[in-house]
Amino acid sequence: MANELTYLAGNVIHNVKPLPPFCDVVCRFLDVFSSELLHDQSCKNYPDITAVAFWARKGNINKWKERTNLNELRLGRGVAFHITPSNIPVQFIFSYMFGLLAGNANIVRVTSKEFSQITLICDVLNKVLNMDEFSVIRSMTCIVRYPRESDYTKQFSEKCHVRLIWGGDETIAQIRQCPLPPRAIELVFPDRYSLAILSAEIVAEVGTNELCRLAQNFYNDTYLMDQNACSSPQLIVWQGEKDAIVYAKRKFWDAIKRLVVDQYDFPAIKATSKYLNFCVNAIKYPQTGQLVSSDNYLYRVQLEKLPVNCDELRGQFGLFYEYDSRELAELSLIVNEKYQTLTYYGVDKELLVKMVLHNQWLGIDRIVPMGRALDMDLLWDGYDFIREMSRIVDVR
Repeated sequence: MANELTYLAGNVIHNVKPLPPFCDVVCRFLDVFSSELLHDQSCKNYPDITAVAFWARKGNINKWKERTNLNELRLGRGVAFHITPSNIPVQFIFSYMFGLLAGNANIVRVTSKEFSQITLICDVLNKVLNMDEFSVIRSMTCIVRYPRESDYTKQFSEKCHVRLIWGGDETIAQIRQCPLPPRAIELVFPDRYSLAILSAEIVAEVGTNELCRLAQNFYNDTYLMDQNACSSPQLIVWQGEKDAIVYAKRKFWDAIKRLVVDQYDFPAIKATSKYLNFCVNAIKYPQTGQLVSSDNYLYRVQLEKLPVNCDELRGQFGLFYEYDSRELAELSLIVNEKYQTLTYYGVDKELLVKMVLHNQWLGIDRIVPMGRALDMDLLWDGYDFIREMSRIVDVR
């Protein structure tokens, strides 16, 4: 049916009573949820579910509570309505946890695509929600699935106090046609573009163990999500002298190739999709250079110059665009508000911070070490989730 609504966890939300951020019962609930995920045999087969479990554990939540450092009296805004993406299976549960930690009841719409991760997480979530001590959390939880063309997005939008839209620019434009109540706020997470910067001199000097660690970190940032995450680097910038770059590239990519062959699930459909993507980009963007590839596992395309529309050059399944740079100031030619995450290795972090501030870039919301591109935090896309999704009660 076109308007079929399926409840995956929780149920209809009534009588919303917001909680303070980092409420004890919420923190306890997430810790138990984390433990149940880690001990579930089926969940252990999915690294992204394990990442969810580690994020929700008590130690991590306490770290974020201390870092957020709320000194004022705050309460959740009420009901948070989350429209979550179709390309990242576990994104829905992160968004739900953010809303819960901010003190809100949560209606979460998951993708219509069938992902095992969604089913497994919701099964464990229901198990914990049905524990007597978490009845208040159960009353604040509604995880649903329904077709995009149904009217439920409009209905939920009319009743929410916060709306979060995780999706492409077109999705955001479409959903914004559904009006919000006067006091409601909206957080949007549109199409973004990310890049990585590596020091050729440092990569050239690392030993075997460090090279393996670096390769695994890059793999986790990219191949682990098929480069679908907005924070996965698409452009790889090599900083240094020409000879060092040539040597560092060969050393680095050989290590990546060995790892990919050993760990990456690579069915034929990914290979054909990647080749099609490369061909389309080669036709549309003449600044792209020759394809460097010995097989289907890894495609590298050298850029002879940085095009203004560099953020349109995207890859999947192991297609990367590279640029050799002696001066990182060149990046000012391309960085715009589409840019989100800058990962780095062997480059001075403070230099990158000064570069962002000096150039007053509209883009770059995150500067993180290589291996942490996919870390979901309570600070994302320039938003502080706890402060954005809660309200101050002014007491004088």
